[in-house]
Amino acid sequence: MSLSHALLDVRPLRTSPVFRRLLFGRTVSTLGSFMTMVTVLYQVWDMTHSTFWTGAVGVAQAVPMVAVSLFAGAWADRVDRRRMYLTGTVGSAACSLLLTVQGFAGHAPVAVVLVLVAVQTSFAALGAPAAGVFVPRLLPKEQVAAGLALQQVTAQAMMLTGPAVAGVVLGWWGIGVCYLLDTLSFTMSFYGAYGLPALPPEGDKSRPGVHGVLDGLGFLVRHRVVRGALLTDLAACVLAMPLSLFPLVNQERFGGDPRTLGLFLSALAVGGVTATAFSGPVTRLARPGPVMLCASGGWGVFLFLFGLTTSAWAGLALLALAGAADALAVLSRTTIVQTFTPDSLLGRVTAAETIVGQAGPHLGNLRGGLVAGWTSGATALIAGGLMCVAAVVGVGVTTPELRRPGSAGGAGAGEESGTSGGATPPPAP
Repeated sequence: MSLSHALLDVRPLRTSPVFRRLLFGRTVSTLGSFMTMVTVLYQVWDMTHSTFWTGAVGVAQAVPMVAVSLFAGAWADRVDRRRMYLTGTVGSAACSLLLTVQGFAGHAPVAVVLVLVAVQTSFAALGAPAAGVFVPRLLPKEQVAAGLALQQVTAQAMMLTGPAVAGVVLGWWGIGVCYLLDTLSFTMSFYGAYGLPALPPEGDKSRPGVHGVLDGLGFLVRHRVVRGALLTDLAACVLAMPLSLFPLVNQERFGGDPRTLGLFLSALAVGGVTATAFSGPVTRLARPGPVMLCASGGWGVFLFLFGLTTSAWAGLALLALAGAADALAVLSRTTIVQTFTPDSLLGRVTAAETIVGQAGPHLGNLRGGLVAGWTSGATALIAGGLMCVAAVVGVGVTTPELRRPGSAGGAGAGEESGTSGGATPPPAP
């Protein structure tokens, strides 16, 4: 296999100027968003020196994301997705500008910062379901997986770069400048989205309000492949998420060295970025179902082995492999969701996927902390890894459609292409 074939498939960048511009704008904006995330935590801690308030930042982000997403998904299946995404972008930029003003002014109550974070997250939740339709509408079906991989690797790169840049900016110029750079980054996001064509739903529009939300949930219940993909991701997150266990495992096994703890987090990210950068064979293979099941099972296996090891270097290698497996699982799951879901329902299904991605890790960290409190950090890791593997096997056994080598999404999407946003979408075979 040649190196060019192994590397990330960049055909979407060559064939679609609209996608190229959109990806560039969203990448710059993502960098700014990670800078703001770090800046908010720094500012809240500096104001309060309280872990209660820094924990409240997570609540201010998670609650609006979950509360807004489902209804935003139903709205995205009724209106022009381009306009809806631009609305979310402008709203997020306005909140970032207000954060900038209070950052330069100083002395704002912590409640004001949290409210601005919550409102900004609500606008982000508004735009996310609309953005979920861009790749399958802009690219031919055979390039959808490659487009998603490009989005994933740029987001991962910004996740690594953003906090480091924020630290430098905070040290040299302070929180106001950090917020200002995020505000300016939204201009690139707006530029990337402004060039999109109009993207109204294809097929019947969603029913308004709760009825539209219930229709989307009904599709998830009936469509075995999409349901299996989301259940696999939820199981991997809830049953095996290791982040809350790292400090305790580091203390139990590796002497509590803070440098080791930092490397644990970096190893996961490096593994994820590397796997996505070399995802060309996976995206060209067009078999997201088997890849997702194998990668999700690998996530559990590598975390199980990490719980057993007493070598720091072996542990870092296993975490890098776990991060790689997780990245491939996420890429495959997103490919399944976007290729099996009819366009008329894609906003709502993307919203459900966003909620799983937001809530799952939080629940998984809570589960890990509770189990570790009753036993030990290593035991919680080992048990979580084994439960994850068992759950993935269970989904694979009960959803044979995911195991089919040719499950690339074409057949499933075609079989559901006539499904409307009405109350009774037919069950998938």
